[in-house]
Amino acid sequence: MVSWWQALTRAAGRYPWPANVLLYAGFFSGGDALQQVLRGGPADWQHTRHVATVAVAFHANLNYVWLNLLERALPGRAPRTILAKVLCDQALGGPVYVSTFYAGMSILQGKDDIFLDMRQKFWNTYKSGLMYWPFVQLINFSLIPIRWRTAYTGLCGFLWATFLCFSQQEGDGTFKSAFTFRRIKGTNEVEKPSEK
Repeated sequence: MVSWWQALTRAAGRYPWPANVLLYAGFFSGGDALQQVLRGGPADWQHTRHVATVAVAFHANLNYVWLNLLERALPGRAPRTILAKVLCDQALGGPVYVSTFYAGMSILQGKDDIFLDMRQKFWNTYKSGLMYWPFVQLINFSLIPIRWRTAYTGLCGFLWATFLCFSQQEGDGTFKSAFTFRRIKGTNEVEKPSEK
């Protein structure tokens, strides 16, 4: 285990961009796989590939560049600086991430109207993100070294991707729809008689 961790930290030190992008994409894709398990249907590996494509081609790379840009524009870890970074991230970065996820997934799925999901779910998803991401980024900007920030965002993105992929497929972009679906599904499973 120690040698694996040392190899990872060496790789991140020598090649921070690809190491962060691959970790981010792996966590984000894992979130999609988890939401499929929670939904109880068969695995949809094509959907997971689409999520991975959006994560690698756009989200992870943008995140790496964005976090480095924020650090250059607002260097340091003073409380006021950290709050400014969090505000910038939520006001500028958040809308970009949400809209590109919905549009990117629609493009990869070959939908006729690639902006339909974005128009229907953007505001709910963005507001849901405001209940999660400011706290994640507060920790990120205050405790995580810059070379690991994208990987940390990807790790936290695992949970977010679970929610986001559910919203893209069945939800309306609110946490309530995800939790209601889970509660109803769990109730139906309990009520079903076992087949022998």
